[in-house]
Amino acid sequence: MNNDIIKGKWKQISGELKQKWGKLTDNDLTYAEGTRDYLSGKIQERYGIAKDAAEEQIKEFEKSL
Repeated sequence: MNNDIIKGKWKQISGELKQKWGKLTDNDLTYAEGTRDYLSGKIQERYGIAKDAAEEQIKEFEKSL
């Protein structure tokens, strides 16, 4: 799924993001608004994982959409 589609469906997707990564706050998701780099950074921060691991998790999440 490309970034334009993600940005267009952000409100629907943000609910699914919160289910997968419950430590993300509403403010995190509001600020991210489809910005992959910001989302990746917040996942790294909240879960204490490396950038590569966060990126891989995001890719898997996108495949599930």
